[in-house]
Amino acid sequence: MKRSIGLVIGVIYILFAFGAYKNGMAGWSGGNSDLGFWWTVIGVLLTIAGLGALLGTWIHAWSDHAADH
Repeated sequence: MKRSIGLVIGVIYILFAFGAYKNGMAGWSGGNSDLGFWWTVIGVLLTIAGLGALLGTWIHAWSDHAADH
């Protein structure tokens, strides 16, 4: 159960990040560089959070010491 919850949260964050990148591209192409910049920053932060959730789940659920947690 711990594995699936961590993976689902990581995937959700990554999907949110793609949505933020999409909004950022719309901002850049629409001539609104401030919106493009900040949506890109939000996308990067969400990507870091998603990768952290996926990596943390992998470390804690599939490591040699996973039974100790």
